[in-house]
Amino acid sequence: MRFGAGNVGRMGRRPTRTALVTGMAAGLLTVLATGCAAEGGTSDSGASGTSGASAKATAKVAVAVRGGSVGASGSACELPVTFDIAESWKAEAVAAEEASAATGDLAELADAFVRQGPVTMACEIDAKPAGKIGFLRVWTGEPGDTDPRAVLEKFVAAEQEASGAKYRTFTTDDVTGAEVEYITTSKLMEESKKERALAVSTAAGPVVLHLGGLDTTEHEAMLPAYELARSTLHPTAA
Repeated sequence: MRFGAGNVGRMGRRPTRTALVTGMAAGLLTVLATGCAAEGGTSDSGASGTSGASAKATAKVAVAVRGGSVGASGSACELPVTFDIAESWKAEAVAAEEASAATGDLAELADAFVRQGPVTMACEIDAKPAGKIGFLRVWTGEPGDTDPRAVLEKFVAAEQEASGAKYRTFTTDDVTGAEVEYITTSKLMEESKKERALAVSTAAGPVVLHLGGLDTTEHEAMLPAYELARSTLHPTAA
């Protein structure tokens, strides 16, 4: 089970994945946050009517007020893409190599925090300063994975208890990629919630943006921030 936002800590305010790695490793496994402050089913969307309905629903979501941006050199998270983040949200870079350095029984657990399918977590953008409970997380992969849909399918497949995935293509200005909406179910809490993610291909490798949330209500409340990121997504200038 991947311990994404909402998968642990539904009973209270969940610490960042960085903090969880630090605590569970008793100081031995630390996923460091750096820079300035500025979470399976593989069923297709199938018929074009389903995909079109999803696209229309996404188009109706309001876009959050811009509070800054990430991705460029000198920003909180230097990434293969740049995009705007919502007002009051806080971005922190994640040094996943610290988890990779773990040994013994903690190695697999630590690795599970920062890797999902073909990508590794590089940045998490916390909604708590804006009064919401959840994260917009950025995951990056190695050059060579050039099909965003394939990357996204592997990402969802690595999410245990994921189901009902609906995929579609999206285009914004100079970026074309794949997007998915799906459901995750916690057997422990006997609860299900919505999640969504998008993937794009860059010269530096694939990039996945994932929005989870404590529950479906929190997820939907954070959609304007996701839409802001999606609509302002661009490859990082060389």
